[in-house]
Amino acid sequence: MRVSVIIPAYNAVGTVAEAVGAVVRQAGVPADQRECIVVSDGSTDGTDEAARAAGATVLRVAVNRGCGAARNAGTRAARGAWIAFTDADCVPSRRWLAELLANAEGAGRGTLAVAGRTVGLDSVTPAARFMDLIGALDAEKYVRHGVAPWAPSCNLAYRREDLLAVGGFDPSMRWYETCELHQRLVARFGGEIALAPRAVVMHRHRATWRDLWRQQVNYGRGQGQFLRRHPATWPWSAGQELAAWGRTLAQAWRAATPRSGDDGLVRRGLLVKQLAQRVGFVQAYFADGGRA
Repeated sequence: MRVSVIIPAYNAVGTVAEAVGAVVRQAGVPADQRECIVVSDGSTDGTDEAARAAGATVLRVAVNRGCGAARNAGTRAARGAWIAFTDADCVPSRRWLAELLANAEGAGRGTLAVAGRTVGLDSVTPAARFMDLIGALDAEKYVRHGVAPWAPSCNLAYRREDLLAVGGFDPSMRWYETCELHQRLVARFGGEIALAPRAVVMHRHRATWRDLWRQQVNYGRGQGQFLRRHPATWPWSAGQELAAWGRTLAQAWRAATPRSGDDGLVRRGLLVKQLAQRVGFVQAYFADGGRA
């Protein structure tokens, strides 16, 4: 089998059927050369039944342990040479898999992973539109990061054998787990992430500012946990944290400056995003004996 699509899902009854339907109707990759596995991560709302009715193989995990652990369970059960990850709140485009595989299959070891292009879906609220405007899941921005490149796991493919060789995602990391995984894969195998801009996935961003705040606090926690695990490679100090808070205060000043339209929305949204991430980072990095 050429590829296995793995979708972690927790209480996603409202969206998982559309995600699965988009996968099972893929063009360009015959049905007998692909599979769709939904890992129901302790769901209690009918996610299992909705995913199964839409055409997925459902692997149920009794206790919710997070996306990383769910993806690991799916990878172990998968039969494909390549593992393509997406999420239960996503809708892949018609030729998503074909475009990913066009960049993956036949690639040498210089290509460690393939990342597609992710755009917003139904971004009608201010919070969701803000995430669209800043290209929140733009894989190219993540891949070009000069310190720790990686790509969002809602549109990302790795070789199954590579994932198994490094033990997959670290299940103790509920956030920032893809960045942590990718650094281990690079250390083991080397290689880069190839970009496949025609492999498009549509993603539902958080619709309210409250939900976006919670998401970004968790991202900050994940980054703090990641840096605490790699102090020699990516050291962080109280001085650097103060500088980061200085940048957040500067963003608050910009957000307070009257602006209308998209410019004002982006200024306010960046303040929410940066402040939430700083709160989460401090909780994870400096609390409980974290390094200063």
